[in-house]
Amino acid sequence: MQSQGSMSNETVRDFFVVGLRNAHAVENEALTLIDRQLGRIENYPDMAQRLREHRNETEEQQRRLETILESLGESHSTLKDTALSLMGNMAAMGNAMAGDEIIKNTFANFAFENFEIASYRSLIAAAEQGGFTQAVAPLQASLREEQHMASWIEQNIPSITQRHIVREDRGMTAKR
Repeated sequence: MQSQGSMSNETVRDFFVVGLRNAHAVENEALTLIDRQLGRIENYPDMAQRLREHRNETEEQQRRLETILESLGESHSTLKDTALSLMGNMAAMGNAMAGDEIIKNTFANFAFENFEIASYRSLIAAAEQGGFTQAVAPLQASLREEQHMASWIEQNIPSITQRHIVREDRGMTAKR
């Protein structure tokens, strides 16, 4: 086993490229999840507004990842993008059938944001280790956006839960 200091640049580069492609596919999945949710949360305007804002951030995150990949002579994986988009659709449809859809989506969004935070932290570490300094700032920008979204969700879980309980008591759904 090689020590960290003797690791080949090719190993770091390969890891970094795969990580960038995975992150791009995850952002594609995020867009699918956001779009599905936006069509179903008319009575949660604060959540809808934050999701719309994060959708714009997510598109920018994808562009950043594409730019980094292009700088390395690589491109994103259409197969991974498609597969994760399909998974996102299936997950959103599964939650749509639940009576507590807004709660399940809120929990899933919080978990998803934290997954993305971990992914960006890993990519930043790989970029630093591999000397891909031009990638660090855009990855840090995406990390901050994901942290901001996760924080917003965390802060709003109590109010979303309480609003859901009131609506449920009145026989209302997230959309109506």
